[in-house]
Amino acid sequence: MVVVLLCNWWVVTSTRNQIYFNIHQLPSNDVALVLGTSKFVRSGKENLFFRYRMEATARLWKEGKIKYIILSGNNDSEYYNEPMDMQKALLKLGVPEDVMTLDYAGFRTFDSVVRCKEVFNQDKITIVSQNFHNARALYIGNHEGIEAIAFAAQDVPDGYSLRTLIREYMARPYAMLDVYLIRPKPERGNWPKTR
Repeated sequence: MVVVLLCNWWVVTSTRNQIYFNIHQLPSNDVALVLGTSKFVRSGKENLFFRYRMEATARLWKEGKIKYIILSGNNDSEYYNEPMDMQKALLKLGVPEDVMTLDYAGFRTFDSVVRCKEVFNQDKITIVSQNFHNARALYIGNHEGIEAIAFAAQDVPDGYSLRTLIREYMARPYAMLDVYLIRPKPERGNWPKTR
C-alpha cells in the first residue's frame, strides 16, 4: 500500500506543472493526442468522460490551440471502435475530418503515448483527457522523450465512477513498471477492425 501511495504521489507531483485547466493559459501546439474511452458506460448510458473529452478537444481546435488531432483508443473488435466514435463525435461538434488521424491500436495509455512518437512521429504534443488521467500520460511521455503538456477536460461529478478512479490509482504504479522495467512494445501497424 505504501508503494502504491508513493507511486501515485510521484506521478502526480512530477507532472503537475504540465497540466492546464484554463484554455487561455494553455500554450499552442500543432498536434493533440486525445486519449480514448468508451462512448457508453456498462448500463448503456452516455459516458461523461467521453463527452467532456470530445467537447474539450473541439474547443481547443476552435480556439486555435491545436491544428491536428490524433484520436487514440481501443479497437479490439469489429464491434468496438473508440477512435471512430471519437471522430464521429468531433464531426458533430464542428471539427473537420481532415485534421483528424485515427490510431486504432491505443489499447492502453502507454500504447497511445508511445505510438504517438514511434508511429505518428510526434514528439511535441498536447494531451487531452481528464486531469487524473493526464498525469499518467504525461509521466509516460516524459520518459519517452516527448515534449508534452496536457489540457484537463471537464471532470465528472463526484461519485460518478469510483471504479475508474480506483483503476487509475492502480494504473500509476503499473505505468512506472512499464517505463522502467517491462518496456512493452506497442503494435507498429495502424488498421481498423472493420464493422
